[in-house]
Amino acid sequence: MLLDKFRLNKEKEDLETVVAQIEAGVVFRGTNLYILIFAVFVASLGLSVNSTAVIIGAMLISPLMGPIMGIGLGVGIYDVALIRKSISNYLIATGVALTTSTLFFLVSPLNDAHSEILARTSPNIYDVLIALFGGFAGIMATSSKHKGNVIPGVAIATALMPPLCTAGYGLATLQVEFFIGAFYLFIINTVFIALATFITVRLFHLPAKPLQSPRAEKIAHRIVWVVVFATLIPSLYLGYDLVEQNRFSKNANRFIINEAHVPNDYLLNKKIDTKTKQISLIFGGREILPAEIQQMKNQMVKYGLDSSRLEIKQGFAYLSENKDIQQDERMSQLSQALALKEADEKKLQSAIDSIRQNNELSAQLFTEIKAQQPGLRNAVVQSAFSISDSTSKHTTLVILSLSSTPSKQEKTRLENWLKARLNQKDVMLIFR
Repeated sequence: MLLDKFRLNKEKEDLETVVAQIEAGVVFRGTNLYILIFAVFVASLGLSVNSTAVIIGAMLISPLMGPIMGIGLGVGIYDVALIRKSISNYLIATGVALTTSTLFFLVSPLNDAHSEILARTSPNIYDVLIALFGGFAGIMATSSKHKGNVIPGVAIATALMPPLCTAGYGLATLQVEFFIGAFYLFIINTVFIALATFITVRLFHLPAKPLQSPRAEKIAHRIVWVVVFATLIPSLYLGYDLVEQNRFSKNANRFIINEAHVPNDYLLNKKIDTKTKQISLIFGGREILPAEIQQMKNQMVKYGLDSSRLEIKQGFAYLSENKDIQQDERMSQLSQALALKEADEKKLQSAIDSIRQNNELSAQLFTEIKAQQPGLRNAVVQSAFSISDSTSKHTTLVILSLSSTPSKQEKTRLENWLKARLNQKDVMLIFR
């Protein structure tokens, strides 16, 4: 039966083996502690040079999962000694890792906040889900006789080491918002990996150690869920904020593409600030009239941007006078604007040349066909696109108006002549 494929009873590991495996990774001393320090250096270097591959390597090296799963297991089976040992070692590991990363970034000459650092400073509900399902996979593999390669994958997915090193970067560079955001991500991963472990242990009905009273059991459960919800609620708000920022960015880009067009002006640069809900557009060319700016603002309602602010900045002079824009960036923007303007002019000129050539060709063909068909009154020659159920192709459409209908042989001869004259295999000849 299908349900048999989802049963786990035959694959469950013995409780003693599961506890022994998790306890082996809980203690941070000797080898484990040195591995943790080396993993911190690897992750910090990866963040410094913005290398995803190096950061992934640090995730695989890091032994931080051990005490976190120990906390979840200890709470699940009411093993107070295991909980204390896991929390103690978790705090030691966190302190050592945070201190090591802070010292690294204090002495490192590379202290720019690259994308790998920025990606770990704004956690949200999606990070909660990653940690939760990653934790489920981790404890499920640990509790099963079939280990597979799940644990390395969980280490990469939940990413405990990079946010902790990013928090160290925030301390070293005195950027409090980086420290708070990254450390909160680390706490999210910790709480929800432990929660997944706790839930799985309870679902597997692993034998629990008796507490002093049923009241103590209730208090333990309440503490667990208070910690969970205290961690979850801020992530819900941040997740909602992320969705709203993404929606604003999409609507703003649609507005710019469809509405930010002014005759005899060119859009040099755009800036969309999703946090302040502001759109800044820099135009080069003639001065834009207030009525044109107001008309553009009136169109924002169509894109759900009625509560947003539109700022219009005009002229190349703005780029040269604005001190916030670096010299290289100003030159890049000007060069890009001129290059795009030149490309648009070339496209326009190409279209004009194509129309002129078609007109000249039509006039020449009229003269040549007139010599063959004196009854020719007018002709239409136009490049066209032929579409049918099975094919679509470019062709040349030729419509001839004659005083008398030509014979079938004359039609075939004229069609073959047009193909040779136009050097095209596909010619659509129509008489009227």
